[in-house]
Amino acid sequence: MKTWLPFVLSVFLLLAGCSDHADTLSDSREDKRPNILFILVDDLGKEWVSAYGAEDIETPHVDKLAATGMKFDNAYVMPQCTPTRLSLMTGQYPYRHGWVNHWDVPRWGGGCSYDWNRNPSLARVIKDAGYATAVAGKWQVNDFRVQPDAMVDIGFDEYCMWTGGEGGNPPSDERFWDPYIHTKTGSRIHEGAYGPDVFTDFLLDFIEANKNEPFFAYFPMVLTHTPLVTTPDDLEASTDMEKHKAMVRYTDKILGRFMDKLEDLEIRDDTIIIWTTDNGTTELITGTQNGRQVKGEKSNMVEPGLCVPFIISAPGLVPEGVTTDALTDITDMLPTFAELAGGSLQPGYEYDGVSIADYILGKSDDTPREWILGMGGKNEAKLTDDGVENRFVFRDRVLREKRFKLYVSTERKPEKLVDVIADPEEKNNLVDSQDPDAKAALERLSAIIPTFPERDNDPIYDPLPPQPWDVPITAQNEVWKE
Repeated sequence: MKTWLPFVLSVFLLLAGCSDHADTLSDSREDKRPNILFILVDDLGKEWVSAYGAEDIETPHVDKLAATGMKFDNAYVMPQCTPTRLSLMTGQYPYRHGWVNHWDVPRWGGGCSYDWNRNPSLARVIKDAGYATAVAGKWQVNDFRVQPDAMVDIGFDEYCMWTGGEGGNPPSDERFWDPYIHTKTGSRIHEGAYGPDVFTDFLLDFIEANKNEPFFAYFPMVLTHTPLVTTPDDLEASTDMEKHKAMVRYTDKILGRFMDKLEDLEIRDDTIIIWTTDNGTTELITGTQNGRQVKGEKSNMVEPGLCVPFIISAPGLVPEGVTTDALTDITDMLPTFAELAGGSLQPGYEYDGVSIADYILGKSDDTPREWILGMGGKNEAKLTDDGVENRFVFRDRVLREKRFKLYVSTERKPEKLVDVIADPEEKNNLVDSQDPDAKAALERLSAIIPTFPERDNDPIYDPLPPQPWDVPITAQNEVWKE
């Protein structure tokens, strides 16, 4: 009997040691800061993602991402690109950061720019936390002829950007075939190249070069924005619908390339992928979703214009195979990424976003959100004698809970209440309804209106020197506002 005691004791100690080692590995993974890959597709609604019930297209890589992560049904952006992108970078709603409308800086100028010295910067927060940072794709809120090093100043270590269509420089209009791209070596045409491939290759190289340290890679894609074009995989596409579908399929293929690269580098489990879009599909295109025809609603505040596909995946970190009705919007990304990266928000600013890090890591049952907001879009800003200004003193907006949605007018009054679950086409105005649930929702959401500032901000920046391509002043400071 005594001869077995040392053996039994040894086995016990070995098993205990293995258990301790497993716990240590688990704890170390939880403590390790994840890589973050944020992919922002241009102009694509849920009706073109098969994971969300699209019937006219198949998006197998997006579907796989959803199956290995969390698929959000209630994620909001702003209805057009500029308000969404600035809300991402600042963690603020358009009424606070001022970019309520689309203003195409390289094309229209007027001294306007995204001023990183007067606004928060997501990239700076992540870089200051010790991450390697990179961006590739669309920008349009700085003119690289005037500010050639803007992306580094904003907080990106590396960058590869479509310049946006620069006033007075026609080749710069090209973002797809023969794209005009700005890097640290300057701006030039990439003859024979396909822009989405150039941007993808750049970020894949960045990821490989930084695989052993935490990285943040931001991919504001140029796909699937108009002009509708062919892709390397569908060179024979001729109609608008054929080209649109080709562009969606190529968008899906690009996601697959990122997923494969992360797997090959054995860092897929250490990388949180967020795949979403900046607003709904162009109004030129209609798709079928769950048996219903859905027209593209870019620039509009109905659900297909605001409530976009939003998927988060990181096997072992983010719960898998989850479809959630939790609320979130684009302003939440800055505080969420800051928490994931162990960073701190820049002082001196007021933020509208809240962190959803605990929720996406499976540490809470819901996000902290009770409501989300959408507003802005359209080209309703003008250059005045005091800079770029928005048309309205107080822009109309919508407030959204999981079930009810309130439209708020430019007079700061409730004007339409809809039940987005029972009435997805938003045909029935419940403002005067006697239904107890509708009445309670109207009271809750109306109580938020007085918390908004009396006036929306205009873009906040120190003006840049005048340029030959600046659009003319067409309005008098404040006088023209409605």
